[in-house]
Amino acid sequence: MRVLAAMSGGVDSAVAAARAVDAGYDVTGVHLALARNPQTYRSGARGCCTLEDARDARRAADVIGIPFYVWDLADRFHEDVVDDFVAEYAAGRTPNPCVRCNEKIKFAAVLDRAMALGFDAVVTGHHARLDGQGRLRRSVDAGKDQSYVLAVLTAEQLRHSMFPLGDTTKAGVREEAARRGLAVADKPDSHDICFIADGDTQGWLRERLGSAPGEIVDAATGEVLGQHDGAYGFTVGQRKGLRIDRPAPDGRPRYVLSITPVSNTVTVGPAEALEVSTVYGQRPLWTGEPRVRAEIQLRAHGEVIPASVTASADGLVAALDRPVRGVAAGQAMVAYQPDPDGDIVLGSATISHAERLATAA
Repeated sequence: MRVLAAMSGGVDSAVAAARAVDAGYDVTGVHLALARNPQTYRSGARGCCTLEDARDARRAADVIGIPFYVWDLADRFHEDVVDDFVAEYAAGRTPNPCVRCNEKIKFAAVLDRAMALGFDAVVTGHHARLDGQGRLRRSVDAGKDQSYVLAVLTAEQLRHSMFPLGDTTKAGVREEAARRGLAVADKPDSHDICFIADGDTQGWLRERLGSAPGEIVDAATGEVLGQHDGAYGFTVGQRKGLRIDRPAPDGRPRYVLSITPVSNTVTVGPAEALEVSTVYGQRPLWTGEPRVRAEIQLRAHGEVIPASVTASADGLVAALDRPVRGVAAGQAMVAYQPDPDGDIVLGSATISHAERLATAA
């Protein structure tokens, strides 16, 4: 069985490739060059998909003893991930670029090319599991679990995917890498968004979308409380950086409640106004059987909330058992099977909007 190991240059993908070799597969390593201009991406210890990472991946492949190649997917990444990121913020939504990268690059472009070249599967270092029935499940390491960002994969993509690390904690992976003599054993994990070098998302977006002054408005009174340079610089639930001229009458902090691109308005209010009880999703994808009841996760590493679920070909509606705050359109809504098998992914959808129980349709 020929498998392609996607090697990011980090410790997880290196150990995953080594385990695939140990399992007897014919393994080839590949690193994805995703930056049109690598100097504009994060570098060093906080990097992801940079020149340093490519070198680390090549050294790991040499130690493991497998062929290694670099695939240039920079244009595809820019169109499907970077441009999508900008467009989503311009539309008043908050995208998750890691979800989009998994969907469009690592398990679409890469898997499609691998299959065309005669490979049987793609191996990655994601912390997730596939059981004997091909179902996507959480990692045993809850703190590192990545099933949420993989829930956009189709059943066919999962059939040609391998996640060797799902039964091991991150600490265990690092210990194994050290035993194998892999130099990336102590390499820090990448953080933040790889294509925003300085971590200033608002400034990065301003360079691409330009200044677009608008008003910050109080939800209860309609009073204009301040001005902003672009509604794209805000996300639902945000508290800091609002630049409001005066405090609320009760002295409590205000939060972003909604973003309206058409009027370029940011609406703010108290924390309790963020609470929603019904969440709506579009473009649903099911890899498990849709259920009337499910455990719903609304952000990466977020809490899991029991919910009653209504699924159709057009959407997914989750009536949550308890309200949650700060649900942002554009994020993924992932449904897990209820206990005792609460680690099995049933499906996902992209959040379109959310409503409080009193106003839910």
